[in-house]
Amino acid sequence: MNTPTPANPSPTAPRSTSTNHRENRDKLWKQSLLMKAPTLLDIIEAAERIKPYMNPSPLYTYPTLNELLGFTAYIKHENYNPTGAFKIRGGINLISRLSPEEKKRGVITASTGNHGQSIALAGKIFGVNVHICVPEGANPIKVAAIRMHGATIHEHGKDFDSAVENGKQLAEKHGYRFINSGNEPLLIAGVGTIGLEIMQQKPDIEVVISPVGSGTGAGGAATAVKALNPTVKTISVQAEKAPSIYMSYKSGKLESTPTAETFADGLATRNAFELPLG
Repeated sequence: MNTPTPANPSPTAPRSTSTNHRENRDKLWKQSLLMKAPTLLDIIEAAERIKPYMNPSPLYTYPTLNELLGFTAYIKHENYNPTGAFKIRGGINLISRLSPEEKKRGVITASTGNHGQSIALAGKIFGVNVHICVPEGANPIKVAAIRMHGATIHEHGKDFDSAVENGKQLAEKHGYRFINSGNEPLLIAGVGTIGLEIMQQKPDIEVVISPVGSGTGAGGAATAVKALNPTVKTISVQAEKAPSIYMSYKSGKLESTPTAETFADGLATRNAFELPLG
């Protein structure tokens, strides 16, 4: 959906050495082709669905910043959203569309913070029990915010990907509806409303730059932007030491890294997701 570019590409970035692991992930990527990637129409529908619960985030430009950069830049202030991050867009879009049976079962997902807050708040809005798996030592402020929205916290594992495995095991054991933070078309359509708003607020924008963790925000925004104006350049930036999306884009298959060492915990993902790369 766009061209990921790491802040400082490393030609010697670590790769998974497990052949079986690689084969399993490539198989999952092929299976992801069966999932429907969101379109502009899906994103427009998501915008209507989330509209009653949040306002469009502002797009501001700052003269001092423009002078420093040497060009006119606009900042999309997702920190104005109810959870202070863009993820709430996807959370509302997905949770609002669960079947009655899924709502009754409750949901579970893994998060380093922002995604968990979005699912927790959306669950609170729509009366769904939410369980959030976080890694040990997760950002305490974000964990407190998740708990404040009424979700149950499960802390386990060294990083996000370990928390994912814990979530899958708990979902199988208790019958929760597992929410994949990357391979969920409704999540991507929801966060894609960022791109829709940008094009409504600044139709003559030339370049859109997005950070990349799982790739849902960058991919969703690029889908909307490119559909409305194919000439706009979309750039995704990933942490140098958490480059799985960049590596996957370059190799044409799913890649993993043994670690994801970055202070930006929202970008600390060791494994690439299938659907955002489609």
